Amino acid sequence: MSRPIKKLAPAILSALFLTACTTVPAPAPEPVEVRLIGLNDFHGNLEPQRRALKLAHGDGSVEEVQVGGLAAYSAVVKSLRQQSENSIVIAAGDMISASPLVSSLFLDEPTVTGLSAMGLDYSAVGNHEFDRGWRELKRMQDGGCEKLANREPCQVEPFAGASYQILSASTVFEKDGAPLFPGSAIETFGEGENAVSVGIIGLTLEDTPNLVTPSGVEGLRFMDEADAINAEVTKLAGKGVDAFVVAIHQGLYSNLPYDAPGCDGINGSLLDILARLDPRIDVVLSGHTHQFYVCEYGEIDATRPFVVTSAGYGGAFVTDVALTIDPVANDVTAKSARNVVVRADGSTVNSLDRDAAAYVAKYVDASNTAAGRVVGKVTGDGRYRKTASEETPLGNAIADAQLFATREAGAQLALMNNSGIRAALTPRGDGTVTFSDIYTVQPFGNTLVTMTYTGEQLLALFEQQFDDDGFIQTFSPSQGFRLTYDLDRPVGSRVVSVTLDGKPIDPAKTYRVTMNSFLAAGGDSFTVFKDGADATVGPVDLDAFEAWLEQADVIALPAEGRVVNLTKN
Repeated sequence: MSRPIKKLAPAILSALFLTACTTVPAPAPEPVEVRLIGLNDFHGNLEPQRRALKLAHGDGSVEEVQVGGLAAYSAVVKSLRQQSENSIVIAAGDMISASPLVSSLFLDEPTVTGLSAMGLDYSAVGNHEFDRGWRELKRMQDGGCEKLANREPCQVEPFAGASYQILSASTVFEKDGAPLFPGSAIETFGEGENAVSVGIIGLTLEDTPNLVTPSGVEGLRFMDEADAINAEVTKLAGKGVDAFVVAIHQGLYSNLPYDAPGCDGINGSLLDILARLDPRIDVVLSGHTHQFYVCEYGEIDATRPFVVTSAGYGGAFVTDVALTIDPVANDVTAKSARNVVVRADGSTVNSLDRDAAAYVAKYVDASNTAAGRVVGKVTGDGRYRKTASEETPLGNAIADAQLFATREAGAQLALMNNSGIRAALTPRGDGTVTFSDIYTVQPFGNTLVTMTYTGEQLLALFEQQFDDDGFIQTFSPSQGFRLTYDLDRPVGSRVVSVTLDGKPIDPAKTYRVTMNSFLAAGGDSFTVFKDGADATVGPVDLDAFEAWLEQADVIALPAEGRVVNLTKN
């Protein structure tokens, strides 16, 4: 027997209807973590650095650590990438050039290929990327085997170019204002309401034309850094970017331990740029000074709470930056940064990248014949300078070699820029020096140029060592020259005395002076060099040094005392 259907009360029907029609609200989008892996100033150091790094810790302890090498560098980068679903590897320039023989001998092709395999995504262009000229730099990006520099390309394998994108927001062609490379890029993570985007801006320092051979940047214009960055920020903001990252090849100086971040005592040219940057910027990855630091710039200027970092030199460190981005607020809500030591034995991550190690070994083998050739024996101290104003026996030796090589051009004096000496001269136990050793000291392949100057021009040139245009840098001079200076005196009158072969430089006389082609074009802000007359082009600087070493079975590096600092304060 069927039961009668009971009528439901109106209140119950209403409740059932509402229950059936109500949609459970979607959860709010979760914050997204993005990891930035910052690199800078690798300079083609495919092998570990020869000298151990004295590493000071925040607790006051000091250890000596063998650092660098592509195999360890790559392992650290890949390990950091594995810790986050969202990551970007960004370099702040000078990843190539001024490189050791194993990379430089092959025009840095193995470094570009190795960094690509490592997972580098973007790189700002540094000043050293222009050492072989902008056309060769374009080849680094695009690949190919066209000869555009002083060595043969594609000696070991075809060159495909960089898989990463070079960025240069401040570098354009003078003729039409077109960019040499893109100024910025956008990386997006997630989808729909959960998506966040990061804008990456890359550029070099405005002073680049004074730091490279002018012919290498002919036709280019280098704009003000802050103006270029801020213009890109506005452009990216219009495209809905949530976080802003700048990779700039300019830097700071810090004496703080690598594991004790802070801004105490920090100084350098980058500060003037930072003070003008758009406050929307979140991270500034920097370089150029070869220092390591992590500075919360908000401690200096609360209106600009971005973090500024640098990872030292030669693959010794990698900067690990974590950003938390709110996809609803479209802003960075938290950030942290630290520098990670790249221990050459792989112990940072308990392994080396075996593929990277095998790739480097291939180029080491290819370079061994040239690298191992003995070029002479030396005695004396071949140390590397601490500052660009420090006189060293090695610097004096290079100047002597350049004078020796250009006597037939009438040279009476040779001047070497200290900043162009890239490493110590490290002979074997018996004093033996190889081609690899001297190549590491002078990797640029500059030619020597001898020109005529009046004594008045030379005196003006020597004052330029101590003016306010750029950094203070003394020359390494050849034998028979002596200069004394006093930085307590006003700019323009800091040279106290200058003599050649025991006689004061006579403003009315003329002198034949040799310098490298970089200086001859006014490099390092020594503009007086460009005013010389009757130029004679001589041999490559490295060939001159080798010829000087071959004069005797054993060569003693010359003593110091050619440049004397009388400054008291």
